[in-house]
Amino acid sequence: MASLTAFGLDVGIYGATAEPETILRLARHAEEAGFDSVWLADHVVFPVSYASRYPYSAGGAFPAQLSEPLMEPIATMGVLVGATRRVRIGTAVLVMPYRNPLLLARMLVTLDRFSGGRIVLGAGVGWLEEEFKVLDSFDFKKRGRVTDEYIEIFKAIAAGGEVGYQGETYAFEPVYSSPGSVQRPHPPILIGGIADAALRRVVRHGDGWLAVFAPPSALPERLDVLRRLAEEAGRPFRDLSLVYKLFLQIGEAKRGAAGARETGTGSAAEIADDVRRLFDLGFQKIIVRCRGASAADVMDQVARFSDTVLPAV
Repeated sequence: MASLTAFGLDVGIYGATAEPETILRLARHAEEAGFDSVWLADHVVFPVSYASRYPYSAGGAFPAQLSEPLMEPIATMGVLVGATRRVRIGTAVLVMPYRNPLLLARMLVTLDRFSGGRIVLGAGVGWLEEEFKVLDSFDFKKRGRVTDEYIEIFKAIAAGGEVGYQGETYAFEPVYSSPGSVQRPHPPILIGGIADAALRRVVRHGDGWLAVFAPPSALPERLDVLRRLAEEAGRPFRDLSLVYKLFLQIGEAKRGAAGARETGTGSAAEIADDVRRLFDLGFQKIIVRCRGASAADVMDQVARFSDTVLPAV
């Protein structure tokens, strides 16, 4: 039987259940039940209409009604830091170009200080171009370069002391960054995404890879690419953390465009097989995001995961 310490729980900052009471209840339950961590996705506002395709579904549609509740993740992390004592609190993933990098870095360092060193930065480039425009973020087409530089700024600010930066997309004269983060030299950084560019970013800037809903059939090849990139850069592959984010729906199998069952959906036995395959591939931690139309539905999924899936893993 797998231990809950190998799992994190995404508490859901968007969708029908994204209400303060539900998020707090899930975070506290995760801590009491023995989950290792709680996680938050990242959106700030949803445009009423958009043409961008969501990269983690076969049809390109976002898996929630855009008019449903949405909580900003950095503010939510601040609440969860005070509401918990043990669990790590991470982003899966934070869209780095959405926020001023200096302000974001200082907010994350502050959260790391208040939490006693429990913050994890899951960083990504984003996909919703219309949200970039609404937030007046840097050019969407350069979001990869922006993300690289904003991660470098975060590391420098977390290290503390006098910090200046001269980059292509952002620059500032030296400032005092005091205090630095509790975690040294900085809180762990996991890089989200499955494209080659994301895997190169893992090797250059990350402490590990956060595979968000990547098709399991693609994982062996993606892991081979990551291993090769690490070897070429002189980084030991074994030093990289491997984390997978799994969207969970126990009892009902969702079917993709070709009719195949989506990973994380179906019977408890089928999902236990999914989890075992992920561990067999080398993933050390799995973040579960329980689907549900209400707080009761989500809590039921969490309970069924602990009671029926884990014993079969």
